[in-house]
Amino acid sequence: MSKQQIVQWIEENQASFDQLADQIWAHPETAYEERFASEAQIAVLQQAGFRIASQVGGIPTAFIAEYGSGSPIIGFIGEYDALPGLSQQVNTVPEPVVHNGPGHGCGHNLLGTAGVEAAIAAADRLLEEGLTGTIRYYGCPAEEVLSGKTFMAREGVFHDLDAALTWHPGSSNLAVSAGTSALTSVEFYFQGRTAHAGAAPHLGRSALDAVELMNVGANYLREHVPDGSRIHYTITNGGVAPNIVPDQASVWYFLRGANREQVDSLLERLLNIARGAALMTETSVTWDIKAGAYDFKPNETLNDLLVAQWEEAGAIDFTVEERKWAKQLTDTLDPTALRQAKHQTERLGLGEEGPLPTGFARWKPIGVTLGGSTDLGDVSWITPVGTITTTCAPVGIQVHTWQATAAFGSSIGRKGMQYAAKLLALAAYELFTTGEETLKRAKEEFRQTTRDSVYIPAIPTEAQPPILKTQPVEVTR
Repeated sequence: MSKQQIVQWIEENQASFDQLADQIWAHPETAYEERFASEAQIAVLQQAGFRIASQVGGIPTAFIAEYGSGSPIIGFIGEYDALPGLSQQVNTVPEPVVHNGPGHGCGHNLLGTAGVEAAIAAADRLLEEGLTGTIRYYGCPAEEVLSGKTFMAREGVFHDLDAALTWHPGSSNLAVSAGTSALTSVEFYFQGRTAHAGAAPHLGRSALDAVELMNVGANYLREHVPDGSRIHYTITNGGVAPNIVPDQASVWYFLRGANREQVDSLLERLLNIARGAALMTETSVTWDIKAGAYDFKPNETLNDLLVAQWEEAGAIDFTVEERKWAKQLTDTLDPTALRQAKHQTERLGLGEEGPLPTGFARWKPIGVTLGGSTDLGDVSWITPVGTITTTCAPVGIQVHTWQATAAFGSSIGRKGMQYAAKLLALAAYELFTTGEETLKRAKEEFRQTTRDSVYIPAIPTEAQPPILKTQPVEVTR
């Protein structure tokens, strides 16, 4: 009966949380700029009686909202940062709201809002039934640059959790038992000497030459790294004019690998390449570690718990109009990529419903590490984490695209968000009431998968969050 009351509470309060998600979608803010989103969520949580701790990890837009007391302590992980360059109307053709502006192409307007909704719904049950336990919602900025949770984790705010629950907008209802790649984000700064490139080039020491030589060395390194490693870079400063030998140049690298050890080893080799490039060009080099995310460790016990709530939560009901709109959106995709996505959905047993599947699936690949990375990985090395995806976009739509921004601002995205909120709240309620054995199994699995390792932040102690001061861009449909 109590679980039915959770579902009923979420359905009765759906409109206000849909509005919150829409407001955040309409005010897209990139990493460390998420003032509107964090303040909007804090206001809703404070009204619901949550205690707020702000400026977590030294980040103005990071916060923790807490309700209740005692054990168990269950955390909901939320995110709300947008991506640069993905501004898009809710439309099936490319139509940016602001040219080259930011947009919620990863659905974090939905991700964080569902976490807030689930936390408040679970708190309502704690109050009504006089249950003991603590609910925490973690407002986490800057996931897209893979460092917000790392700075928070360095402050120790996740260490007393018994478990954490979260989700991510996707194109199916799915629990995946696969890890993600560990990552280090590092920017290199070369310092040389200017000179007239035509009249006296011999007097110059080109910082750009150093950057380019470093990149050549990194590209040769690709042959000699473990399978699954990734090396990406972009030149962030290449000089000011062709006729001036540049005295300053910089390049930003992402390094990925199956685990922290592999990435740390890759970083040491890249540092030697940078030093060599500086030696060859008679320049100097410094570097700045911007992020150091761990690989994500899935917890099948908590994933199973989340999936088990689908019967109580009911199914998502997409309308004929929504399915028609979804088909129009997928018509914009590369046909080969769309066929591959449909094939994967069929393999999961979800292929009969077209572009908006409403069933639930489990995917348990053996020994698979996904190519992407997330700072949620850090949390998964501190406490057991359960996570799922729900159908918020049509099959074939990839995150970090204009199509994703359109879908995550649509009624399809909001329905998937509401479904996620139900699953999260129901799973948390079970942990508070009859979940003692589930928590024991989740913690034992956590100890086995992490090999009882002690979490050590991969960012240097002296590294500080980059605090930005630009204003959010408001968009309209």
